[in-house]
Amino acid sequence: MKLEGTHQLHASRERVYQSLIDPEVLKRCIPGCEHLEKSGENIYTATIRAGVGSIKGVFKGNVKLEDMRPPEHYRIVVDGKGAPGFMKGSGDLDLEQQGETTVIKYRGEIQVGGTIASVGQRMIQGTAKLMVSQFFSALEAEAKTARGEPPPRHGFFRTALRWCSGWLRKMIRR
Repeated sequence: MKLEGTHQLHASRERVYQSLIDPEVLKRCIPGCEHLEKSGENIYTATIRAGVGSIKGVFKGNVKLEDMRPPEHYRIVVDGKGAPGFMKGSGDLDLEQQGETTVIKYRGEIQVGGTIASVGQRMIQGTAKLMVSQFFSALEAEAKTARGEPPPRHGFFRTALRWCSGWLRKMIRR
């Protein structure tokens, strides 16, 4: 399954890039992330609680950052296994400064197997798009936070409100 899209964040490209490689920020932003810890040079172990439809579970896996060109690009490679099945994927993120905002262009591929694959590609793709939107909404809140300030609070309702306000801003601009 392929995923691609763009997200506009109201923060500088350097700040967004630093947020994207900070394990503490990523742990707070990735939906369902329970554990994210550095295990090597640009390598992390992760535990994520996720699911599609009625099939839910905990996935444990690895995340590796490659082809890093701060503050404009990196490639992410992930793999995980859990009771509901397995997931493998990779993607490229390109950051472009446009005035006061940063546009993130992402493209990648994900493979799923096991019980979770039985729910169908449309449901998996819909869930993946929702998780991507939640991630970028949380990341924008993190990137807007000034250094030294406490991190913003996240959670389903806060992230949903951030997403709705971003969607409304897009509609008003059109």
